[in-house]
This record gives sequence, C-alpha cells and structure tokens, in this order.
Amino acid sequence: MAGEPQDDCLFCKIVAGHVPATIVRETDTTVAFRDINPQAPTHVLVIPKAHYADAATLAVAAPELAADLLRETQAVADEDKLESYRIVFNTGVGAGQTVFHAHAHVVGGRGLQWPPG
Repeated sequence: MAGEPQDDCLFCKIVAGHVPATIVRETDTTVAFRDINPQAPTHVLVIPKAHYADAATLAVAAPELAADLLRETQAVADEDKLESYRIVFNTGVGAGQTVFHAHAHVVGGRGLQWPPG
C-alpha cells in the first residue's frame, strides 16, 4: 500500500536503519544520503520516509510530502555550497529508475551538459 514500508525496498530498509547509508540530512519526512555510485562530486539521493513507487505517484498521493522532498534538495545543495545543480527524478524502467521508491538525485559540483544521457 502506498505510504507503507515495503519489505523488499532498499530505500525503506535505509529509512528503517537496516541498511547503512552515508546520511547527510534527515527531517521528520525525508532522508538524504550519498549515492553509492556518484556521477558527480555531489550526488545525493533525497527520499521520502514513506514509500511511494515514483515521483508521479508521490505528487498525486502526497503533494505536501513531494514539496518537503523538493525543499530538502535545496538544503542539500546549500550544504554542499553548490551554485548550480541538477535535480533528477527517474520515473519508470525506461527512464533508468532502478529502485522503485520515489527519490530525487541532487547532482552538482561539475559542469552538467544538456541534454543528459
């Protein structure tokens, strides 16, 4: 069920403290941690503590939580002193989503070209 922890979800396990992560920020509703395969000097994932499969599902089911998530991306960028950065939401397998728990990638600290990928 949306919002409930999933036993087979890596990010739910990080939220519960069952899987280690390098946590850089935590609020009542979100957790931010360093990506284990960084694509830039700053590559942090910001996730809601509640489980939603992807950003689209999160936005419809819990818009206030989606707003919390976006606020935290700015806080991560501020803490890493990024003048510019990219926020990426991959939604679906074809877009590169590999963990089906909504999350934002905060990527910065180097030049980022457009279009990506």
